[in-house]
Amino acid sequence: MITSSPRSHASSPGDRQPATDEDVAAAAEQARTQIEVEDWENDDYGFNDGASEAESGYSSDDGASVTTSVSSSVRDYVFENGRRYHRYCEGRYSLPNDEQEQDREDMKHAMTVAVCGDKLHFAPIGDCPGRILDLGTGTGIWCVDMGDAYPSAEVIGVDLSPIQPTFVPPNVRFLIDDIESDWVYSAPFDLIHLRAMAPAIRNWEKMLASAYDWLKPGAYIELQELDFYPQSDDGSMPDDWGYMQYTRACREGFGKFGADFHVAHSIAAKLRNAGFVNVIEQKIKVPLGAWAKNKLLRTAGLYMQAAVIDAFSMAAAGPLQRGLGWSKEEAEVFIAHARKAVKDPKVHAYYTLHMVYGQRPAS
Repeated sequence: MITSSPRSHASSPGDRQPATDEDVAAAAEQARTQIEVEDWENDDYGFNDGASEAESGYSSDDGASVTTSVSSSVRDYVFENGRRYHRYCEGRYSLPNDEQEQDREDMKHAMTVAVCGDKLHFAPIGDCPGRILDLGTGTGIWCVDMGDAYPSAEVIGVDLSPIQPTFVPPNVRFLIDDIESDWVYSAPFDLIHLRAMAPAIRNWEKMLASAYDWLKPGAYIELQELDFYPQSDDGSMPDDWGYMQYTRACREGFGKFGADFHVAHSIAAKLRNAGFVNVIEQKIKVPLGAWAKNKLLRTAGLYMQAAVIDAFSMAAAGPLQRGLGWSKEEAEVFIAHARKAVKDPKVHAYYTLHMVYGQRPAS
């Protein structure tokens, strides 16, 4: 599950031996508490050691049983600075939707599953949920994994971009829609899921009100959101670290588009204010880079580092140039400094992943 993608298998960092149950348990425990640091002098970290990629469980097929609600206008794209963006509801989402961004999203999924002990969700939805909705589904990888995990459930993924796979489990389908517009579905849901939606949502109160209305009484909403400010527990991250300077600039730039990259801290409060009860929050540490000793956390850190590096070109065009008004040359020099900083193995930085779920009252 960790390295599988329903769309394609981009090359990814991996370990020489598969992770054991003990590795998974240790990774989940350290991600909640303190991540043990590897000794750089005694480990080569197994970067691209020649291991073959796992074969995909899915392939494209014109006869696939998948429903994708699209029109010609939805399939149009906008190109800027060599990156592709969605045309439908143009400007609502400030990140690209091209192959490079899709690979980055799949890496983030693998990273999230790794630090969560192979769990796709934390909300207690039972063994046979009826209907599951994934908001901002992206490549659809979470929906595909959920469709496999719960074959009796109907799993629906919603996104602004029609970039999902064409061969998926028979209980999975995708819709193209704006989740901040009025919702129209055939029936309420047992679970509504969102992950990494800080760049996309402008009106959290309206979105959560819609989610509340479309959940069955007693059903759950779950949000998985990164706090985009790196931290360190051992003092290895200097105050003038180049990547932190980049993070601050991106936060300011994305703020020009109405996005709050610090929203993870307020998700639990937003759920309570929206009327949800039994709100539970877990905070999970996601290493940035290959400094963790645990093999699963090391792999997660490599995924996270790769996702960050792949995002640099997007940041140059989006928050730095369009958001802050920098020139292309200014952005490129700034990003070169950040790229060097984020590869420094002596800095043991991590992000905090906030896993929050709440329940619509049963009454």
